Amino acid sequence: MEILLILGGAIIGFTLVLIAVPPILKVAREKNLFEPFDERKIHTGTIPPMGGVAIFFGFVLSTIIATDGYTFDSLKYIIAAVILMFFIGMKDDLLIISARKKFSVQVFAAVILITLGNVRFTSLHGIFGIYDIHYFVSLLVSLFVMIAIINAFNLIDGIDGLASGLAIVASAVFGIWFFLAGKIQFSIMSFALMGSLAGFFLYNVFGHRNKLFMGDTGSLIIGLVISTLAIKFNEFNIFKTTVVSVYSAPSISFAVIIVPLIDTLRVITIRLMQKKSPFSPDKNHIHHRLLELVPNHLQVTLILIIATVFMTGVALLFNNMGLNITIQFALMFTLGILFSFIPSVLAKRKNRPAQQPA
Repeated sequence: MEILLILGGAIIGFTLVLIAVPPILKVAREKNLFEPFDERKIHTGTIPPMGGVAIFFGFVLSTIIATDGYTFDSLKYIIAAVILMFFIGMKDDLLIISARKKFSVQVFAAVILITLGNVRFTSLHGIFGIYDIHYFVSLLVSLFVMIAIINAFNLIDGIDGLASGLAIVASAVFGIWFFLAGKIQFSIMSFALMGSLAGFFLYNVFGHRNKLFMGDTGSLIIGLVISTLAIKFNEFNIFKTTVVSVYSAPSISFAVIIVPLIDTLRVITIRLMQKKSPFSPDKNHIHHRLLELVPNHLQVTLILIIATVFMTGVALLFNNMGLNITIQFALMFTLGILFSFIPSVLAKRKNRPAQQPA
């Protein structure tokens, strides 16, 4: 029965998105609902950024339907926070708002989840020798992580299928673990997100007349839900009560979303070194560098998805080896940084002018 509900959540989300996209596109075209022109965009055509609307309805409805009958106290706060992300994202997609306003709403949504939904860290699992943390520290750490993940997925959404593909992998990994650990409500939610994103992925990557982007609406919702799943994954692993409990939950959850997190850290560092605002747009993202080597969106997306699966496997290997948790996290962080610079190095070599013979 449980597996049927989990699969049902994925199927309902997938189906709802497939059904919702065509009418959403029709309205977008009739009402001229397109992104304001931005010279940094890789696409030059007028493609509606309305995919987040379909993702929102697919995720929310499939989660509510499939979790019916289960006690899920956090769900109403998760949906409330998702609604906030939906409206602020939609406004930014169609009108463009200041980074300060968008950040303020992100903080408000995260605070709702942390304080009312109890979606927060209560332990650092022994990183730097720290286990249980004070409530106030818990609030700050949880808020920082949520905002970081939300903006990481927002920033990584630069080419077809990338943000949705990475989130599909993350939601699948978390969803499978929640199922094995008996946390069925969160497994259903994970697979509802995965199914909804899979439906969007088809239109975004393979669509022609029905192509659309997820926009900030979609990426903000994804970041919020994935951050919730990551925090709950860590919390459920504080006490090793099941055979699938992991010793190094922080390292594994970091590996699952390592690409957007490391890429965000990398581009912000580059901007600060160039004495620019950390929020100033540029083309220093890892997918921009990879496009110089492999000029195909789907291939670049698949490369980064494979890299995520590989890094997750490495994190699981370290976990099974029983390495110190601080060392594990440091190793994953270092590997992530090193891998993130490989495309830039290769692109520079490729674009370097050939030396003239003497």
